[in-house]
Amino acid sequence: MANFLNDKVSRYTISRNLKDKGIYPYFRSISSAQDTEVTIDGANMLMFGSNSYLGLTNHPYIKEAMITAVEKYGSGCAGSRFLNGTLDIHVELEERLAKFVGKEAALVFSTGFQVNQGVISAIAGRNDYLLLDEYNHASIIDGSRLSFAKTLKYRHNDMADLEENLKKIPADALKIIVTDGVFSMEGDIAKLDEIVQLSEKYNASIMIDDAHGLGVLGPKGEGTSEHFNVTDKVDLIMGTFSKSLASLGGFIAGNNNVIEYIKHHARSLMFSASMTPSSAAATIAALDLIESEPEHLQKLWDNTFYAKKLIQEAGLEIGDTESPIIPIYIRDNEHTFLVSKILHENGVFVNPVVSPAVPFEDSLIRFSLMATHTHEQIKIAVEKIVNAVSTVRNSMSSSISN
Repeated sequence: MANFLNDKVSRYTISRNLKDKGIYPYFRSISSAQDTEVTIDGANMLMFGSNSYLGLTNHPYIKEAMITAVEKYGSGCAGSRFLNGTLDIHVELEERLAKFVGKEAALVFSTGFQVNQGVISAIAGRNDYLLLDEYNHASIIDGSRLSFAKTLKYRHNDMADLEENLKKIPADALKIIVTDGVFSMEGDIAKLDEIVQLSEKYNASIMIDDAHGLGVLGPKGEGTSEHFNVTDKVDLIMGTFSKSLASLGGFIAGNNNVIEYIKHHARSLMFSASMTPSSAAATIAALDLIESEPEHLQKLWDNTFYAKKLIQEAGLEIGDTESPIIPIYIRDNEHTFLVSKILHENGVFVNPVVSPAVPFEDSLIRFSLMATHTHEQIKIAVEKIVNAVSTVRNSMSSSISN
């Protein structure tokens, strides 16, 4: 009997080919805490591939909060938020988040991916319109596919193209502009002030995915909306806890009516197990630290400016980044894998980003900063990146000339 499933999956050979060449860079097993240095195969490596921007994932205050929550609530909730899985700690977290980002109400989900899947598919129906930046996160794309709404993509951060798309939509239709606040691979920031102007001109709503902006942008880390001082003009603010907030989960914040609607329509909330008590406690503890210790945010930006200066002085291309995410463009998939391999062998962990995550010609090394990095660690890593890029380029030049 033919095995059609096996026939289909056996045609996928990309990962096997990369492993055969010795340049496969994914699913590396870390046997230590997510910190500025990690342990892989018994060796210490400098970590510049983490989303822990404030460096709080190993903070003793957060770990103690998690332990206390497990002792009080146990390991899980054994049900969905909709039924038996809502704890008082979830409600406390929602109230804290709403206040932090300047909205009336918030709702927490088990993951950030589930937020975008559930919220977008709940609020946008068959006769509605979604306008998405072409570089938006995959979770936004998946949410739009589940929504049955008419989806229009506009060129990355191109306000003229966004306006052209808005002009195509009937004036009386519900239209929602959904964009990342900080773009996760390129490190640039959405032009939210200009998006707000267009939303008012064309009577559109705005949803911001602030996974990489929360804890990073704004005077106190409140995110992209506060960075542009337009919080009251943004309808929905989404964020995740797995980055600056040192935990796992996600949330959506908005006015009371919208959150009430989402509570009763977002399938990824209603039919999925709720966020673990320890994760909720860790997020509350992270908010405590962000609000009481502004030095974490200050140190993050000090490290960011220092790293950008070194990388630019070395002549590497970093595009339009405005955040602790610094893309170092290699512009070739295999060369990107080779640079990553050399860095791994020399004790630096970075993430190679290749097509289809980005266009082939935009493949890059994603170099990301944490508040807890030292300048010495950053200097060592940049020197090794410069050497790795130079080695690959010289090798390729030699092979072409031969």
